[in-house]
Amino acid sequence: MRHAPRWTAGAVWPVLSILALTGAGCRHESAPITIRLVDLFRPELVLGGAGAKSAPLPRTEWRFDAPAGAKPVAGRWEEGPGVAGLTVRDGRLAGRTTSTAPVVHLVGTPPRDGNDTIEELEIRIRVSSGANLFVGCSGQEHVDLAEIAAQAANSWFFTTPIIAGDELRPYVVRIARGIPLSRTRHIFIRPTDAAGARFEIESLRLVSRREHLASVPSGISWQGLSELYRETIVARTPETVRFSLTLPARPRLDLAVGTLEDEPVTFRVAVGDPGTESVLLERTVSTPHRWDPAEVDLSPYAGRSVSLALSLSGGKPGLLGLWGAAIVRSLGAMPRAAAPARTAADPPQGIVLVWVDTLRRDHLDVYGYGRETGPAVRRMAAEGTLFRDEVVQATWTKVSTPSVLTSLYPSTHGVRDFSDRLPNSAVTLAEVYRQAGYATLSMSSGLFTGRFTNLHKGFEEVQENGSIKGDLRTSKTARVYVDRLLPWLEAHREVPFFVFLHVQDPHDPYRPYPPYDTLWADQAGEAEHERQATAVRKVIADPLMKGFLMPTRDDLLEARLDPRAYIDYERGWYDGSIRGMDVEIARLLEGLRNMKLDRRTLVVYTADHGEEFLEHGKMFHGQTTYGELSNVPLILWRPGTIAAGAVVEQTVQAIDLMPTLLEMSRLPVPAAAQGHSLLPLLGSAPRPSSAAHGPGARTAWPAVIEKASTREGGGPPPRDVASYAIIVDSWKLIHNAQRPPGRPEYELYDHRRDPLDAKDVAADHPDVVERLGRELQAWQRKTAAARLRPDSQLRQGLGKEELERLRSLGYIQ
Repeated sequence: MRHAPRWTAGAVWPVLSILALTGAGCRHESAPITIRLVDLFRPELVLGGAGAKSAPLPRTEWRFDAPAGAKPVAGRWEEGPGVAGLTVRDGRLAGRTTSTAPVVHLVGTPPRDGNDTIEELEIRIRVSSGANLFVGCSGQEHVDLAEIAAQAANSWFFTTPIIAGDELRPYVVRIARGIPLSRTRHIFIRPTDAAGARFEIESLRLVSRREHLASVPSGISWQGLSELYRETIVARTPETVRFSLTLPARPRLDLAVGTLEDEPVTFRVAVGDPGTESVLLERTVSTPHRWDPAEVDLSPYAGRSVSLALSLSGGKPGLLGLWGAAIVRSLGAMPRAAAPARTAADPPQGIVLVWVDTLRRDHLDVYGYGRETGPAVRRMAAEGTLFRDEVVQATWTKVSTPSVLTSLYPSTHGVRDFSDRLPNSAVTLAEVYRQAGYATLSMSSGLFTGRFTNLHKGFEEVQENGSIKGDLRTSKTARVYVDRLLPWLEAHREVPFFVFLHVQDPHDPYRPYPPYDTLWADQAGEAEHERQATAVRKVIADPLMKGFLMPTRDDLLEARLDPRAYIDYERGWYDGSIRGMDVEIARLLEGLRNMKLDRRTLVVYTADHGEEFLEHGKMFHGQTTYGELSNVPLILWRPGTIAAGAVVEQTVQAIDLMPTLLEMSRLPVPAAAQGHSLLPLLGSAPRPSSAAHGPGARTAWPAVIEKASTREGGGPPPRDVASYAIIVDSWKLIHNAQRPPGRPEYELYDHRRDPLDAKDVAADHPDVVERLGRELQAWQRKTAAARLRPDSQLRQGLGKEELERLRSLGYIQ
């Protein structure tokens, strides 16, 4: 029997630690406060053909049709682990595989331009058996092929299904990640995932973004300059794109312009009657690969039907110009609410969702931690509402983030492994806000929370972590992103906005910047700790954990080190990183107060997962569903609206945030959402009815956490386990559906008294194990039935124009 959600004091929501669900579209009629020119674009709006295009760019490719015994034109090649008999024969690089992770190594000379990135990969290959092909790259001077073969999860950036047989076939893979072309010094090809297969490679070509754009017509696409991406209208000199539109009250045109070539390009914005428009902006861009933001005051034309012309000019025809996120906004206007009010408070003008990477809640002093790691967060809780028990649906970022942005369990949204992408049929939180007229911004601190996972859907602008100059291995991003966010908020203080702020400071490498590096880690002991780290790295067996330097307790003992002392030092750095991040959260709240936005902005502070520090013998995350990984903080802050100092004891989950934020904004919740609004727990709304989420009753979903992947999948280790946790009535049942030797099939914990799952009491409560096991099976059937269809099936029902539009914006591949 499934338990309905309970809202009485002290009750616990049924919680399932898995993530996945389908998204159904939601329609919303809003006032015309936002006019996005990308939504109005049609090819016939482009006037004045570009004429000649840029000169052809040099190609980056490897071909093997040289005379027998000669090396490829582009560089050297060699066989790596799992490959035998590699040779050039009949214009093809041929060999056979001796393992399921074979490596063919190509060495080339990367181009000098460090700004260009890889747009797509083209390869012609024949394989006798297997299902998938993988390609990776590196810009390092020297590489260890054995380590490359072992670290499949980190090395293979390009992957595509293949058709085994005797026929030579072409494959084209579009790249969602902005990988610099300069990283192509080394190319690694895993021609198949089968041992004993024969393969022949005729050619491999890397197409740069610049080369790709040189061949495309003017139109809309998702374009990035220095890893800052915007919805973009691409045009060429001397083209003009002319729109006819009716302007709202207090109109302003926001946009950013940029180029990809060294020659200057002049951008002009003109408004008025067709053919007699007045130029309101003239901006010449002479530095490529960066966005140049601009604002155009359209208030003299408020309420009028006008022609708005975007024109390019330059020293020669065919120069590329990018019109990024060109949007007409009505200052001071708010969207018209489409859903009935459930609170007396006005909907927030702005929402900032702070998504902290790798933050376990028991390392915050507001949750009782002994170190003062979060004074700003503690004050935030005193001014807002603290949730004592939130759990996430997965314990690594790749899978957890789609769940919070779609209110779907992973088993439904389908993102489970390294290279999975969110299906376009899923409705994201950003898409709902975008449709309602909000300005939408994503600041992504890692690969998994941006375009690589198709999580740019609904955002006008995405700042990928590659835009942070310097060491990309750094995990300290809050300072940089708050520096950028404050002026963005100032520029959008008169319009509704939604910001997804993903900060990564607690993620490894834990060592924070000064002065937080010595708060709880004695500087005098740093040299000894580094010596121990070097020693234990040598004995770590798992290649991925060796790369991340995450030893197990057994690894530390084998290296003759004291596990407690080693972890204490790492924990000191981890806590220092949290404190350094806390200062930036304080700056964010301070900025909102200074802009008089604090009472009009809802700030949500939460995390994607926690971190292990040997509680169950391991370090890192993504490996289990235990409490140190699934228990995260949650604070809602909006002075004057959210109850100050209130504490919610009930168990809630990450998928509940999307319905909560949308109901607070009086926007409709997608019908497929699997979470529940938390408004009734905030004390400012009536108890939920069967129609709490719109027409018709909604079925209760339990709280579930999922850890599931396969050895071939490329997820975090261990890649041969599958476990699910369900929380009901203060009990937490873990089902280890696929497990290593020695691990029980079922584990049971008292979730309230034992939040870190230290004592398994399954043997003492077989009736609870049986009952929750049935609950979990019912949940699995429901989420499987709701599984989103892959994009490959959805394309069949799309028209050519709609299909190309979605592809140009990167939503499908």
